[in-house]
Amino acid sequence: MFVRINTDSALRPNSLRDLGMTSGSNALISLSEFSYKKGTEIYGEKEPADYVYQVKLGAVRSYKLLSDGRRQIGAFHLAGDIFGLENGGEHRFTAEAIVDTHVRLIKRQSLEIVAESDAMVAKHLLSMTTNNLQHAEDHMLLLGRKTSLERVAAFLLEMDKRLTAADVMALPMSRRDIADYLGLTLETVSRALSRLHELGILGFIGNTQRQIVLLDRDQLAILDLQP
Repeated sequence: MFVRINTDSALRPNSLRDLGMTSGSNALISLSEFSYKKGTEIYGEKEPADYVYQVKLGAVRSYKLLSDGRRQIGAFHLAGDIFGLENGGEHRFTAEAIVDTHVRLIKRQSLEIVAESDAMVAKHLLSMTTNNLQHAEDHMLLLGRKTSLERVAAFLLEMDKRLTAADVMALPMSRRDIADYLGLTLETVSRALSRLHELGILGFIGNTQRQIVLLDRDQLAILDLQP
């Protein structure tokens, strides 16, 4: 749910517990847990949005298939992220496990019933909706106004903020996923990452090059902020 969101993260709920949504805290709440293998669909576009989900372990991508067969990824959901909360009654995107993934889910109706009588839960739900809108706006700007190198720089900064490991950024998504998120080709993403490596901004660990060390965050931020 995230390209450079400026809202104070300390004020944003990022777990079902933050929402007061635990089985022990409310008799109306019933949490379930499911595991999904890599590449398995969690829900499909236009399916009823009956549940709200949280990634416990793993990672999830939300995407649409365009009329010409291309895939546009709208968001990556990492451990702790809540996803699947819709304004309407249907899911607007398909959600799929990027790697073997474990999720918690709660009935959306239960969440709405609790929000009617609990002002804090209602406030947190509004905050989540606002953050999702801000992410959509930032993503639209990213796709429409930035060069390929700037898009990759913005993506790396986003992941640097969201992944917990401080020294090594272990990306669960493939370069194809990154390309479909940034509206670029696989080759363009690979060239951009290679260019950042040549500039001494990042380093790679391992053959898959999914483990990245950011060597110069300041220079990466300058690339992201270029007009």
